[in-house]
Amino acid sequence: MGAGRIIKVSGPLIVAEGMDEARMFEVAKVSERELIGEIIELHGDQAYIQVYEDTSGLGPGEKVTGTGQALSIELGPGLLESIYDGIQRPLNKIYEKAGSYITRGLNINGLDRDRKFEFTPDPSLKEGQEIKVGDLLGEVKETELIIHRIMVPPTLKGGILVEKPKAGTYTVEDVIARVKAGDETQDVRMYHRWPVRTPRPIARKLVPEVPLVTGQRVIDTLFPIAKGGSATVPGPFGAGKTVVQHQLAKWSDANVIVYVGCGERGNEMTDVLQEFPELIDPATNRPLMERTVLIANTSNMPVAAREASVYTGITIAEYYRDMGYDVAVLADSTSRWAEAMREMSGRLEEMPGEEGYPAYLPSRIADFYERSGRVVCLGSEGRNGTLSVIGAVSPPGGDLSDPVVQATLKVVKVFWALEDQLAFERHFPAIGWLTSYSLYHDNLSEYMRNEVSPKWAETRVAAMSILQKEGELKELVRLVGLDSLSDTDRIVLETAKHIREDFLHQSAFDDVDAYTRMEKQFRMLETVVKLHRACESAIQKKVPLKKLLELKAREGIARMRNIEEDKMEKFDEIQEGIEKEIAGYSADSRQVEA
Repeated sequence: MGAGRIIKVSGPLIVAEGMDEARMFEVAKVSERELIGEIIELHGDQAYIQVYEDTSGLGPGEKVTGTGQALSIELGPGLLESIYDGIQRPLNKIYEKAGSYITRGLNINGLDRDRKFEFTPDPSLKEGQEIKVGDLLGEVKETELIIHRIMVPPTLKGGILVEKPKAGTYTVEDVIARVKAGDETQDVRMYHRWPVRTPRPIARKLVPEVPLVTGQRVIDTLFPIAKGGSATVPGPFGAGKTVVQHQLAKWSDANVIVYVGCGERGNEMTDVLQEFPELIDPATNRPLMERTVLIANTSNMPVAAREASVYTGITIAEYYRDMGYDVAVLADSTSRWAEAMREMSGRLEEMPGEEGYPAYLPSRIADFYERSGRVVCLGSEGRNGTLSVIGAVSPPGGDLSDPVVQATLKVVKVFWALEDQLAFERHFPAIGWLTSYSLYHDNLSEYMRNEVSPKWAETRVAAMSILQKEGELKELVRLVGLDSLSDTDRIVLETAKHIREDFLHQSAFDDVDAYTRMEKQFRMLETVVKLHRACESAIQKKVPLKKLLELKAREGIARMRNIEEDKMEKFDEIQEGIEKEIAGYSADSRQVEA
């Protein structure tokens, strides 16, 4: 253990001398209060420590003690339904111990040592058999929604099972099995510690091939993300980044959600902490918190803890991924994390990069997002798990040339660009369809073709072409007016309006419209595209534009969003109505010509 004394205090940065034995990223206890800090730079016997708590009142001469361990968190039963700060201290325990304000120097375990869990061992285990890291030892019913799989942790070596697990009620600290590796016998408990900056080991990575279904039509249809993929949601203040994150947390088909409030305003996180415990998981009608972990590190908390909160969140997510679950990390927002890095870099007097951010900003962002993926987990069972990472970015003034946005775009494969103009027009989700993109279309094409419709890709491409054509025509209309457009172009504008208002726009307050299954999404878009093609064909047959703009079928399209999931036949009725109505107009036109 390294020990020394403070020689400089600069906000959250402490410089201590006499730290000859210290190592990079080692946790240190600062002053008599034992404030938690992490060594981020070493020069000779001087250690530069970022402190995750308020440093006011500290001064030169106070002691600093190294712990010999990296910043680690506890992983085991009891994580779900918990609300932590950035370094995995449970906020409810802090409140019980210190009241409404976080007292400095609190040392509280991340997992409750008194809570007992009913443990069911794997019946296939036998004493004397060889087991490996990742092998399943048993299960705990952590919540009604999630079975917590107890595995041989990566902190232990594989070996011979000398004492197999027995059914019973245990706390996380109780020994449930013993494994012998060589001459060493290792105790296996239901929890272990893992350093947050180190990615958890896997067997190998796989190509993401299944979509993370969110029920949000603009995402699932136009810009989908795969399970195990990465996405970013940049946008200006008020464009709806947090709203999109909340919708994904509630409606996405991930088994486990880890929501990281990184440097967000305190009132926003208060809303999250108050709303999430009351939300009901729509798939199971159970409380959403039963599959959720919340990490709150607001803008008025110590700035250095923002960085830790992001790593804490993704380490918890990797742990549930290793059990074979589909996990989603929602980080809101990575801009605040980058700002914390910029502040610490300035206090370290490092050479600044673009806009004052440290030169290593892109590599840190890449390291974070690259922990996503679809993987084969360690263990003999060959479990597959996925970890999807979705980070919100808050560039100043919505400027997408911001270094944080640009560094993020280099590593993620989905870009949902929020536009303040759409939010101002009350169009939600306010994701711009002309600037957003997804690079997962090829990966997901087989799944969409087999599970949704063989015409999925063709229909989506047709809809995107109409929206892009509308963007070009709007510029022309501004210059020469609407009347100068051809009938075909007028139909494009009318169809694009249906796509925007009746398909892309979604109401979170409508029980039917808030979530849309993939089949319904396809039928909705297919109906609009069929109307468009029928109108184009009718124009070639000299049907007057006025009649096409006044089709009764358009009223049915405007009400598509309210069609319930068990009444898909109504789409057939709308499409048949389109064909009959236009066929009648076409017949009238032929008679007039005759």
